[in-house]
Amino acid sequence: MPSKLHRLFVKAPLHAGAEIEIEDEQAHYLLNVLRLKQADKLLLFNGNDGEWCARLSAVSKKKAQAVLEHQMRAQEEGPDLHYLFAPLKRARLDYMAQKATEMGASVLRPVITRRTVAEKVKTSRLVANAIEAAEQCGILSVPEVREPEKLAKILETWDPARLLIFADEAAPSASPLETLSAQGPRPLALLIGPEGGFEPEERAALLAKPFVIPISLGPRVMRADTAAVAALALVNAALGDWR
Repeated sequence: MPSKLHRLFVKAPLHAGAEIEIEDEQAHYLLNVLRLKQADKLLLFNGNDGEWCARLSAVSKKKAQAVLEHQMRAQEEGPDLHYLFAPLKRARLDYMAQKATEMGASVLRPVITRRTVAEKVKTSRLVANAIEAAEQCGILSVPEVREPEKLAKILETWDPARLLIFADEAAPSASPLETLSAQGPRPLALLIGPEGGFEPEERAALLAKPFVIPISLGPRVMRADTAAVAALALVNAALGDWR
């Protein structure tokens, strides 16, 4: 099947012969931007049932319906990797959500720290950016997006079975790959702090938890969105599905 077929994330269950109603905004994009017509084909996925080839069976100015023909790819079990982050300003937050999705994050969790600048987070925008990244990059799953929580509350209610890795500017400059590779297989989470870093009390609270390990991202100071990509790459290489 040609790779140029447009991919679309839908919420409906997917199975052979199913008729899918395309939502208004998506239908507008397919029909008025991409100029698809009845009988044209596209790829649909919902994060649970794999990827399916579908044919537009009915179109109008504002509506579209697609019939599923056959499955292209079965659903894959992606990394169990939660990404926690101090919210950034709008454009950089968009970038971060897209890149975290591309890097295999299964959950996006905004974390409010003492130095967090942008405390208001529009989670619907995070979802939209995650969906767009998944559609464009051939990803079969879209990460769950959670509501913002304060760091202290997250640490109080944390599942200790999940390793929490955090990028620590004050960590020794030893190889982060060696630090991560020494950990056994288990559910994972990565925490990137705000632009100004964690307050000393917050860092102490993190280091006091047995499920937390700090890693260094090297001698250069990175912006938070850059640090996200670098740290996610390290985690995937040492403990994730890049091995």
